Amino acid sequence: MELFPVIAIDGPTASGKGTVANLVAEALGWNLLDSGSIYRMVALAAAKRGIDPANEAALIPVATGLDASFVHGRILLEGEDVSVRVRLEETGNAASRLATHAGVREALLSRQRAFCRAPGLVADGRDMGSIVFPGAFLKIFLTASVEARAERRYKQLIAKGLPANIEDLLRDLRARDARDSSRAVAPLKPCEDAVLLDTTTKSIDEAVRFVLDLAGERGVRSPA
Repeated sequence: MELFPVIAIDGPTASGKGTVANLVAEALGWNLLDSGSIYRMVALAAAKRGIDPANEAALIPVATGLDASFVHGRILLEGEDVSVRVRLEETGNAASRLATHAGVREALLSRQRAFCRAPGLVADGRDMGSIVFPGAFLKIFLTASVEARAERRYKQLIAKGLPANIEDLLRDLRARDARDSSRAVAPLKPCEDAVLLDTTTKSIDEAVRFVLDLAGERGVRSPA
């Protein structure tokens, strides 16, 4: 088991796991780990240095020495606010490519585990329950149909004033799903002890309540 309680929420891109994880952490008063942002920051740092996402040997020192922090809701990379850039589709695609490298994943493992502090942690990603926090007391695999996920991502991007095309998003999501689920290292798939949560027809509030209810059944209560 982990030193402090962990709720691990894994799932494919745009399934809503980040939003659900954030709200669950807020409700419990726990720490939050958005592991996807860490991989995306590696992608941005690599691009800044002209490193191809396929070049594992060059990526490992970038991941090892990553100068990244989360400050008051902002994502900082080498002192620069990259909160918007880190969410761009091109950044996500590059992150998905470099995440296939075992060396990069190993380099980021201790950084991710350092987020596990009192009173507890809600961690979202693709291998939180299987690799990073295998002793998590609650593991959720949160998914949704690719069509629902594309529509959600489209609305998110438009709301932020970013360019978006629904057909391009569908194509990118299908490609990323295939890449994430077929990679040799830490492929995206539910743990045997994970609870499946399909949000295709669920609201965010319903999904959050589902996770909190399960946590409550296992002895965790939201602060009064």
